[in-house]
Amino acid sequence: MPIVSMQDHSILVAALRDSRDWPSTRPPEPVECVQTHISSVLLAGDFAYKIKKPLDLGFLDFSTLERRRFCCEEELRLNARLAPSVYLEVVPITGTAERPVIGGEGEPIEHTVKMRRFDAYALLSRHLERLTPELVDAIAERAAAFHGEIPSAAESAPFGTPEAVFFPMQQNFDQIRALVADPGELARLGELEAWTRDQYACLEPLLAERRAGGFIRECHGDMHLGNMVLEQGSVTIFDGIEFNPSLRWIDTVSEVAFLVMDLDEKGRPELGRRFLDRYLARTGDYAGLRLLHFYQVYRAMVRAKVAAIRLGQPGLSQTEKAEVLAAYAGYADLAQGYTRPLAPALVITHGVSGSGKSRAAAALVEGLGAVRARSDVERKRLAGLRAEQASGSDLSGGIYSPELTKQTYVRLRQLCALILDAGLVAVADAAFLKRDQRAPFARLAAERQLPFLILSPKGDESLFHRRVEQRAGAGTDPSEATLEVLEAQLRAIEPLEAEEQGALFLVPAAGAFPVQGVAERLSGHG
Repeated sequence: MPIVSMQDHSILVAALRDSRDWPSTRPPEPVECVQTHISSVLLAGDFAYKIKKPLDLGFLDFSTLERRRFCCEEELRLNARLAPSVYLEVVPITGTAERPVIGGEGEPIEHTVKMRRFDAYALLSRHLERLTPELVDAIAERAAAFHGEIPSAAESAPFGTPEAVFFPMQQNFDQIRALVADPGELARLGELEAWTRDQYACLEPLLAERRAGGFIRECHGDMHLGNMVLEQGSVTIFDGIEFNPSLRWIDTVSEVAFLVMDLDEKGRPELGRRFLDRYLARTGDYAGLRLLHFYQVYRAMVRAKVAAIRLGQPGLSQTEKAEVLAAYAGYADLAQGYTRPLAPALVITHGVSGSGKSRAAAALVEGLGAVRARSDVERKRLAGLRAEQASGSDLSGGIYSPELTKQTYVRLRQLCALILDAGLVAVADAAFLKRDQRAPFARLAAERQLPFLILSPKGDESLFHRRVEQRAGAGTDPSEATLEVLEAQLRAIEPLEAEEQGALFLVPAAGAFPVQGVAERLSGHG
């Protein structure tokens, strides 16, 4: 008889842990079991066997054997995109719940996804100290490339319409409300629901635009640190959503928001900001920033719902219950934080190559939560080149022609406007050697009645020379500046005029960057 209930599932899992009827590859050590809210995962030697629980939770339906088989096959297909070495095959379980056989003859009573087992302690969620800035950059590059490879939803598909985006958000609130009894938490839930409804009303036209623009794609759907494993210096992203197409056919910025939220929750917001910075540099999708907080609240509430579901399942110890309750409260706190009003501002840099402009801009990204637009990246994007791709241009030709330079500054202003539209601090990372390059940005800030700063790194020219030489030798930076370029810039730079001096903020070309000083200046207290 097929497995039909959670009781059957529990009997099956217990029997498999104690069974002598495993394939010949069964290891001599005991079979371990890891429980999630929707699956039981048996760890046996070099392999893991994932068995879906016979549940119908609304957002997923594993209630029948056929549904679970189909979802096993979908799990294999979808995860082959990012983790082909982990997901191996779908294997039937035969026999009875009391005497099961993995891969045996006869009618299946259940199905399991056979996976290559990896060290659970290699999960990035367990070892944040392993999450270096370089790894964050690699994850951002992989996520951006993945989003560029996967298909967009067909016009006739039901995914990504404004109504389809809002439905799981409302479903989260409805399902959590049925699981949470504390009056204070219910009140907070109501506030978050009201904020989400208000934002949806404002963002509905943009949601429709995103769908028409091809940003609804068959994503991973659950991209957070708990689904990333570090092996031999490389990160593998696994456990994408197979059980509900509407939860993976989503806006790519929703996927980005999940990982940024997760890094916030783990106490590493600077890495989330770095991830976003690198992802935007790779994709250019600054228009999606207006949806970032909307989706971050949604993603935090998804995790809160998972915790609430776990609370309602049997077998939790008091310690486990306390941990799950704390997780729920933490995610609700995080969601609440994303609803607070923002303080947008506009910052531009001013200086020659090697002076530390990009260092200053990066410091504001990671330390202040600013969003950066880089001339070196956007110049190449306009020319149809990747950021790391060499153009072979000379000092004033190719991508450095006067016309493309003008287009680059126009593009930077457009991107800064999009960043400001999202309520964020915008940083334009460029040389801004000329007065007529800086003036449009000052006007943009004035038109919006926002704080405006000109960051100007100061240091010894010999330092600038050394940096340009080192960067050119490394060949890993989007900038193609050479010593010849630096000398030309030093001759051409136009000092700030009197009316610009009020916006000037001098920063050291080396040493600690004064993030707090910039924050105070932008808030009017510096």
